[in-house]
Amino acid sequence: MSYCIETQGLSVGYAEKTVIHSLDAAIYEGKVTAIIGPNGCGKSTLLKSMARLIHPKGGSILLHGRDIMEESLSMLSKKLSVLPQSPTAPAELTVRQLVEYGRHPYKRGFGSLSREDQNIVSWALEQTRLSEQQKQEIGRLSGGQRQRAWIALAIAQHTDLILLDEPTTYLDMAYQLEVLQLLKTLNHRHKTTIIMVLHDLNLAARFSDFLIAMKEGKIVQQGPVEQIMTAEILRDTFQIDAQIVRDQKTGCPLCASYDLIEKEQV
Repeated sequence: MSYCIETQGLSVGYAEKTVIHSLDAAIYEGKVTAIIGPNGCGKSTLLKSMARLIHPKGGSILLHGRDIMEESLSMLSKKLSVLPQSPTAPAELTVRQLVEYGRHPYKRGFGSLSREDQNIVSWALEQTRLSEQQKQEIGRLSGGQRQRAWIALAIAQHTDLILLDEPTTYLDMAYQLEVLQLLKTLNHRHKTTIIMVLHDLNLAARFSDFLIAMKEGKIVQQGPVEQIMTAEILRDTFQIDAQIVRDQKTGCPLCASYDLIEKEQV
């Protein structure tokens, strides 16, 4: 397996505050990787850095071996697509109009979308099962449909890499599964590399190939799900005493229950 993205000695922050400290991470090409960790540990900051939404204070980010800061924005938008947390769009925009924005990196000047562009938009709608809703306004969609529309926009960019920041936020359990199953299907069918920030450990373990566990701006451990979803690593990462079992349906490791670690009285 080859790396899609590597960070080397990466340090990132906002103003005077450094959030990520000299971090080395590796994302395997064609795999699904989830970034997990407690609130404020730097998960979203790492993802935004990989998407070049935030410039690093130090270190480097390599995309297929090339420094991401040396790429033009137009070229970068053809290599990776980003779905931020809680994206917004005018409610009156139709689903198809939203997805068409995914083809803007390929437009020349102020011209309209080509036939090929329109075909790709239709393909993205089919992949996300939104063809029948393509004329509906975004504001009239259910939560799950709206998130699928944003994913359709991302895959309409026709990139080999998609980065998603908490794609299941504010969705109920059924919609969470719907969105993550869609991402896993895209990965299986098209070998799309997917990097996502997730809060739910069990969903991360079920739908990912690799996990990156973070705490206080540093990586606790990274590797295959089986190696990271352990009581020891969760204890170190989240300060919890977790009971890990095998999910009889999926075969994935499952956090069945957990307690806070009792801190010593001072």
